[in-house]
Amino acid sequence: MSTFAIKNRCNQFMSDKKYKICYCTPALYSAGGVERVVTTKANYFAEHFGYEVTIIVTEGNGDHSFFHLSKKVEVINLGIAFEDLWKKSFLKKLLLYSKKQRRYKKLLKRELLRIKPDITISTLRREINFINDIQDGSVKIGELHLSRSNYRGIEDGESFFLKRLFSKWWKRDIVFQLKRLDKFIVLTDCAVSDWPELNNVRMIPDPLPIEGFRKNSSDLKRIISVGRYSYEKGYDLLLRIWSIVEKECPDWQLDIYGMGDPTPYVKMMDDLSIDQRRCHLRSSLVDVESEYLMSSIFVHPSRSEGFGLVIVEAMACSLPVVSFDCENGPRSIITNGVDGFLVPPFNIRYFADRIIMLTRDENLRKQMGEKGLLKSQQYGIEKIAMQWKTLFDDLMQNHEV
Repeated sequence: MSTFAIKNRCNQFMSDKKYKICYCTPALYSAGGVERVVTTKANYFAEHFGYEVTIIVTEGNGDHSFFHLSKKVEVINLGIAFEDLWKKSFLKKLLLYSKKQRRYKKLLKRELLRIKPDITISTLRREINFINDIQDGSVKIGELHLSRSNYRGIEDGESFFLKRLFSKWWKRDIVFQLKRLDKFIVLTDCAVSDWPELNNVRMIPDPLPIEGFRKNSSDLKRIISVGRYSYEKGYDLLLRIWSIVEKECPDWQLDIYGMGDPTPYVKMMDDLSIDQRRCHLRSSLVDVESEYLMSSIFVHPSRSEGFGLVIVEAMACSLPVVSFDCENGPRSIITNGVDGFLVPPFNIRYFADRIIMLTRDENLRKQMGEKGLLKSQQYGIEKIAMQWKTLFDDLMQNHEV
């Protein structure tokens, strides 16, 4: 048998193989982007590829998932509860963290040795510090959902010397750990270039988690934003933008759907004298697609992004997008002036002007929405899942040689 024939037979064998996949991620109970992406991929791998998928988490109660999770996907909660440390001082947090981390390593090692997965995927949280040392025989993959500059950094202006020293050490160590992975997955081409020290980086974008590919009614005078009530998501900037827009567009409204505590933003609305009858701070929801379809413009005010999956979701519902041109994410998705607008970071007036332009031009909204709808199709779960399947086949073939 020729070498070519042997290779083809090997490839066919790998293509048909049903892998055991194990995800390591903090939690599934919240409405975060990582939670949504992990459940979307896990569901597809289990339902369509027939993989045996297990998700190991450290937080939350039981196996509850905010997003739909297939009955074919198993969830194991180790009950480490790192979240209990959030409100403690840095020094106390450091001491308690070490104890929890040792327990996490022990329990995760036990589970991986029991499950014996073919492939273990880390979302690069606490387990990245030791997962390469667990000799369970699996291929190790890391997937990063943040930009490098926003990955385990410290707040600007943080003056605590010990915290800065710890962060500096950690950033050096993380490169060492990432080099040891069989493959390191990032979400954009820009993110690939962020890691020049590594030669194991590959780009696979997040998949579209909603049905999508549907046209909304562009005559609805409603603007929507979806994210999280946190500094990096820029809702303080959006409220300043809206305070300009609402004066010039009196018949439009803004609805923000976010995870977390909106209280500081409610106060900001009062300070800016924003009409609370037309600007609403809402909690996150599972059926976000129906809200996209009842809107005409999507706004994305983030200061930083690893990708910006909500942009793709909005496009899949034919919404034109206005976004700050922050690092990595939006610029890898939006073509400025074609399917949306990229605004220079923190330019409040320019952002407001782009929104006002769209509110006054229904044809422009329709044209941009149609272009975005076409673009979103390249992020369909079928296409992204095949990229992952090809990666799994390649890694397992090399692993077994």
